[in-house]
Amino acid sequence: MGAEFSAFQNANRAQAVKNSQVLEFHSSTEWKAHFESSKETSKLMVIDFSASWCAPCRSMEPTINGYASKYTDVEFIKIDVDELMDVAQEFGVQAMPTFILVKKGKVVDKITGARKEELQNKIEKHRGYSYCA
Repeated sequence: MGAEFSAFQNANRAQAVKNSQVLEFHSSTEWKAHFESSKETSKLMVIDFSASWCAPCRSMEPTINGYASKYTDVEFIKIDVDELMDVAQEFGVQAMPTFILVKKGKVVDKITGARKEELQNKIEKHRGYSYCA
């Protein structure tokens, strides 16, 4: 019965991510192509580096999904550090969750830990800014 409940939870979590505006990447090649194309736009990108075993990461998931629905002018990305270690290393991720805010391919801010209010403040701060290349 425990396995059935766990499968049910995972299905619900996958559905929640699917219904929100959060993009998940499971391939470094796909991620790199997406990241390169994002440099052409001034849209703020929030990258959520997390892990399936990380309790604070799981507790932030509904918040991230909510922000993705609220801030439709911001792109939200979820990357599992165990799946894409090379991407996590590239961004210097050392703890989870880590949120990296990127605009035009440049890191503009970083938050480590499940700090909902601080993340929201940084999103609001950077989403309207225009950065020169």
